[in-house]
Amino acid sequence: METPGRRILLGRVLGAFGLRGELKFESWTEPREALFRYQPWILRDAQGNERQVSGARGKASGKYLVGHLPDVIDRDAAEAARGTEIYIPRDALPPPRPGEYYWADLEGLRVVNAEGIDLGTVSHLFSTGANDVLVARDDERERMIPFVQPQYVTGVDFETGIVSVDWDADF
Repeated sequence: METPGRRILLGRVLGAFGLRGELKFESWTEPREALFRYQPWILRDAQGNERQVSGARGKASGKYLVGHLPDVIDRDAAEAARGTEIYIPRDALPPPRPGEYYWADLEGLRVVNAEGIDLGTVSHLFSTGANDVLVARDDERERMIPFVQPQYVTGVDFETGIVSVDWDADF
C-alpha cells in the first residue's frame, strides 16, 4: 500500500483481550482515547505488510485501551495482530495552535547550541514522566537534551529548520 506524504505512528496493538477478538492497544495520543478519532489507520505488521482500516473503536481500560478492529473477529486473529503499528498520514492531524507543534514536526530539524555548534538533527523525542527528552544525533554521537523550555530548548524555528538549545556540546 502506497500512501503519499509523511506518516505519524500513533500506537500499536499489544495483543488479545478476551475471547471475542477484542484487542489491547497502546496509544501515544493525548488523551490516549483520541487514537480512535484519527481514522482511517494504516496498520503495519512485523513483516512490513500494510493495510488500511476504518471503523476501529474502543475505550480506556487500565494502562491501555481495549477495542475492536472490523476484521478481527476471534482471539486467534487478535493474537496475530500483536505488535501491529498504527499510523495515520501527518496531514490527518489538526493544525497545532500557535506556539505549539507536534513532536513529529521537530524530527529532522538541526539542533544548534548557543555557541552556534551544530549538535546534529532531531532523531525523535520521548517522555520520561519527569520531562520530555529531545534526541539529537550526528555522525559521531547521540545527545539527550531535556525538552524544557526555555531552560534548555530556547527556540524552534521551522523557517530555518533549527531547534536552538542551551546545551554544552561536550555533554
